[in-house]
Amino acid sequence: MMILRLTPPSPFGRKVNIAASLLGLSGEIKIESADTNDPADTVRRQNPLGKIPVLVIEDGSALYDSRVILEYLDHRAGGGKIIPREPGARFSALRLQALADGLTDAQILVLYEARWRPAEHRVTKWVDYQADKIMRGLAALEADPPLLGAIPNVGDIALACFLGHRDLRFPGTWRADHPKLAAWLDKFSAQVPAFADTKIAA
Repeated sequence: MMILRLTPPSPFGRKVNIAASLLGLSGEIKIESADTNDPADTVRRQNPLGKIPVLVIEDGSALYDSRVILEYLDHRAGGGKIIPREPGARFSALRLQALADGLTDAQILVLYEARWRPAEHRVTKWVDYQADKIMRGLAALEADPPLLGAIPNVGDIALACFLGHRDLRFPGTWRADHPKLAAWLDKFSAQVPAFADTKIAA
């Protein structure tokens, strides 16, 4: 049995859960909560960066980050399922995953600035810099939403998790101005039951 260390609100942990469901591997994974703020939590030994998600496989070795874990799960499921083998489709999916993960990182940094830094020390220029990334990414994706195949790829999964995280942490800030992207997420949600199953209430 594999062990997946995460915190439920994590969009990157959600990526892994959705991928596992799509690949038929959910039954082979046990979920264990991790506290990245606790120096005593074993997650810091499993991943020296102290970040989640971490997947501990049967031989005791640990895999991180979410992109590596998704590649491992795809390999474990036979390959070519959520990471296409054909080069054009493969690099398109990997590029979309890189964009969506980068947007998620920027979004988390905006949250952390408000959560961890006292108001008098917050740097507006830094927050604006991250917000600009997000706005550019949303505009690019609205102009050319990805096509959903019979099995969503790693890029689709990452994008859905970014948008789901935005709905959770920044509700009402993107759907009205990005109707094609909102329709895309609704289609993804209808096609992938695990997206609703992994939703966290605010």
